[in-house]
Amino acid sequence: MKLSKSLKVGLIMAICAYIPVNASAWGMLGHRIVGQVAESYLSSKSRKAIKNILGEESLAMSANWADFIKSDSSYNYLSSWHYVNLPENLDRQGVISFLEKEKQPNVYNKIQEMISILKKKESNADEKKMALRMLVHMVGDLHQPMHTARKEDLGGNKVYVSWFGGRSNLHKVWDEGLVDYQQLSYTEYATAINHPTKAQLKAWRSISLAENVFESYQLVDKIYAKTHADDKLSYRYNFDFVDHLNEQLLKGGVRLANIINEIYG
Repeated sequence: MKLSKSLKVGLIMAICAYIPVNASAWGMLGHRIVGQVAESYLSSKSRKAIKNILGEESLAMSANWADFIKSDSSYNYLSSWHYVNLPENLDRQGVISFLEKEKQPNVYNKIQEMISILKKKESNADEKKMALRMLVHMVGDLHQPMHTARKEDLGGNKVYVSWFGGRSNLHKVWDEGLVDYQQLSYTEYATAINHPTKAQLKAWRSISLAENVFESYQLVDKIYAKTHADDKLSYRYNFDFVDHLNEQLLKGGVRLANIINEIYG
């Protein structure tokens, strides 16, 4: 039987929906929310430095470059920079020890590398632009909890679930499903959640990058405890996790600004 062109396209799209992809986080909307929140906490020095590097490109609009560039196979080496796989049942020191020993490129050690590139006076304009774009994206990635999840299920990509009646997986629910369900633009979303207390700001800015990973890892445990293969997720799941979702997006923005402010003083 010969398939029509439209049917072939439909089949390809359906197949792609089932392919586990471990290197995507928050979707375009979530990453832009993180970038937009970060903009509101930048120092004047940081704003000037960012403009020198990115020109008129905002943090929100630069936030998805790391995903867009996947269309160019010469950047395939970046794929593991978006996440860090962690064994289960680790305590705080266990996570920190794992991160210190892990030498494979991951979101934790590559964030540190991008910070180093941005701090070096010897780094050229292209190096700085890529480093800043990657930093914006990866700090967002780090706050998508399924990017600090388990290797055996590819960060929830192999945990197939139903999301409001449609076929999905746990990773995709956190990448896009929950965020898109709120029905807000990235600017509306950032405005809606950007109301941290002074105590929250102090706490979020004071922890180390490794402790940041542990914090996301702790949320992963809560997610795994409440989500299982073939679960039918909808209103109740949103109710249970929307506050966690919003806090992760807000933390991501605050911490991104904090990192950039520390780089540029």
